[in-house]
Amino acid sequence: MNVVNFQVMPHYGPVTQTRAGRAAYHHGDLANALADTATDMARGGGPGAVVLREAARRTGVSAAAAYRHFADHGDLLHAVKMRALAALTAAMQAGLETGEALPDPADEAVRRFRILGTAYVRFALADPGLFRTAFCRPDSDISDAPARIASSRPYQVLAGVLDDLVDCGLLAPDRRPLAEIATWSAVHGLSALLLDGPLATLTEPERTRSISRTMDVIIDGITAPARLS
Repeated sequence: MNVVNFQVMPHYGPVTQTRAGRAAYHHGDLANALADTATDMARGGGPGAVVLREAARRTGVSAAAAYRHFADHGDLLHAVKMRALAALTAAMQAGLETGEALPDPADEAVRRFRILGTAYVRFALADPGLFRTAFCRPDSDISDAPARIASSRPYQVLAGVLDDLVDCGLLAPDRRPLAEIATWSAVHGLSALLLDGPLATLTEPERTRSISRTMDVIIDGITAPARLS
């Protein structure tokens, strides 16, 4: 199967300081302006580039003004992380909207699953700073981890596509539980290897083949009959 190409969602533009922009801050827009600036910082350098005082400087306000909207660096980083996750989800959704639907429901479910995984990896390669930021800060309290994971937008998009595979008979219902974890781990792991691991030196054609082959293996694995114990 061929890898489907798609357009990654456009970058946020840098925040520019205008007289109107400064005036808007008095009406409660400073928090968004700071988050916009910090998102650009994350895009350029990942989560380590997000510094509250520097975001305030680039936005054109004092650090004291910034601290009235974000308690500390972690508070601002959390806001940027949410924006990064939203950008990843948007790229995944944009991928699902590309191409023409296939007439056979089973073929269409497989096509959508392949596109989704490809979109995920391609976002990581196109916007590594935001991709790293999207997964940079796990909560210290893990007691509600299952609920927090299930509420993640990328998780929800993936769950819907997996449900389609069940509906068309390609994924057995008894193999559906935790399928999100297995498939997400595979595409996220490939993304990490291509960004920061030994696969970072691959050429673009080699990357494309690696993504396609990984999706082949995932699809073959989740749609294969369960092995007898």
